[in-house]
Amino acid sequence: MIIDNESLPLFDDASFTYITFVNSVVHLPKSSINKCSLGKYPFSIFPTLYTLESTISLEKSGIQQIQLNPNFNLYGHGVLIGIVDTGIDYQHEAFLGRDGTTKIVSIWDQTINNGASPPEGFPFGTEYKKEQIDAALKSPDPLSIVPSKDEIGHGTMLAGIIAGTPKVSADFSGVVPDAEIVVTKLKPAKLINKQILSVAADKLCYEESDIIFGINYLMSVAKSLNRPLAICIAMGTNQSGHDGYGTFSRFLNYATRLSNTSVSISAGNEGNTKRHYFGTTKTTNEVTEFEVNVGKDDKEFFIDLWQEVPYRVTIDIRSPTGEYIAPIYPSLNECIELNFIFEPTKLWVNNLIFDVESGDQLIFLRFENAQEGVWKFGIRNIENISSNFHVWLPSGDLITNETYFLNSNPDTTITSPANAPDPTAVTAYDPVTEGIAIFSSRGYTRVGLVKPDMAAPGVNLTCPTLNNSYGSVSGTGAAAAHTTGIMAMVFEWAIVEDNFTPINGFIIKELLIRGAKRYPNQTYPNNVWGYGKIDVYGLFKMLIV
Repeated sequence: MIIDNESLPLFDDASFTYITFVNSVVHLPKSSINKCSLGKYPFSIFPTLYTLESTISLEKSGIQQIQLNPNFNLYGHGVLIGIVDTGIDYQHEAFLGRDGTTKIVSIWDQTINNGASPPEGFPFGTEYKKEQIDAALKSPDPLSIVPSKDEIGHGTMLAGIIAGTPKVSADFSGVVPDAEIVVTKLKPAKLINKQILSVAADKLCYEESDIIFGINYLMSVAKSLNRPLAICIAMGTNQSGHDGYGTFSRFLNYATRLSNTSVSISAGNEGNTKRHYFGTTKTTNEVTEFEVNVGKDDKEFFIDLWQEVPYRVTIDIRSPTGEYIAPIYPSLNECIELNFIFEPTKLWVNNLIFDVESGDQLIFLRFENAQEGVWKFGIRNIENISSNFHVWLPSGDLITNETYFLNSNPDTTITSPANAPDPTAVTAYDPVTEGIAIFSSRGYTRVGLVKPDMAAPGVNLTCPTLNNSYGSVSGTGAAAAHTTGIMAMVFEWAIVEDNFTPINGFIIKELLIRGAKRYPNQTYPNNVWGYGKIDVYGLFKMLIV
């Protein structure tokens, strides 16, 4: 559980690990936790679960115009790239420098604990440094020396798009091939946390606390080397208020404002998944109804509904077989377990009068053995006042495409933590057609903050794949990686070349916004493109003119 440090005395019998000066992780025994612990404890202290967000570009972003200019020549020299993801295929040629040694400064593999040698100040996992990786690369059995692997390829893809060594025959180059890389390989989410949140045991996702630990590791390495650090976050979640107020969002705001540190975040791939509903309650005693089609393979999942203060709403439920649950009223901490008569579904309902982080009402529904078919939910404002509410289904592959809202809304589908105010939230466009990618999540945030910040190439980008091969990838994660490379170019110009040393990630975002490509027939900012298409050439042209 993630809690504010001020609340630690409430858990005086439990062990804990500091994450930051604001938050800590409290370790509780599995036997003390069950589904209705969510209710006894606030929603926000349970680990949010995050999924991955990716499955020509250099010219479109003005990168080659800058790199071919002898006055700039920015390839990432002296800059660290930070990846917190599925790890990295360190044997891939894309991560070898001109001298044949690795461009990876270090890897913290959170999954390796046998004979563990964790980084200093971190409680688990194993750290592998450049010297060990180089030794492994010379060995006939590299994994016997550095056993860290990227079994999925997502982290390898991100690192390659940002800093991969050019490969002419594959028509490939990373944005900043002279940059070095520091990696955190995340451990998968614990089974107990999946069970509490009704996420199927076989679904791949990662815990908020482990991601924050991973970013702290990246920053500690950058600090020890006195290097600027450009971090790429290519995962997201719908398990949040979509308002930028959550623990992870606040942590990323803090990191982005640190000198020499920038954060690029994928906006999400939820634009065409039908997993967001926007509704308005009526001024009479009538009910506003929304419907969810549940697919046959989606037995476990959650739904969260958010209603802004000062209004309060009730929820009633009708199952596909017609069984009706009378309105459930908001409370401080009640957890209701529902067992249906004509079907095998179990449903836990928390109608919380306020969430401790946002102050808004949260209705959190968790299904187990969900009945296939159309579920109907009725929402009524207790004060009989017209008010807006938002509802989300899980993001990524936590559910199949067969579970969706029948009257969905593609707006406000930016995943967290991309709705944090200060980091750069990046959506994806197709560099061939010049159009926005159909899967790209749309803004704004639930509270009206402008997100995404900008669009970057994110469709069919060439990238390194596992087993020393190359392929293509699409997704806002790929677009965020592309943007991270551009941020590294700006760091090289500003810090390494001593042109503007006070720079940080927030300043870089503002510069990129000013230099973005905008078209006269569109109004900016908007909830699809943000402030326009990323253009590093436009950024430097703006600084010079």
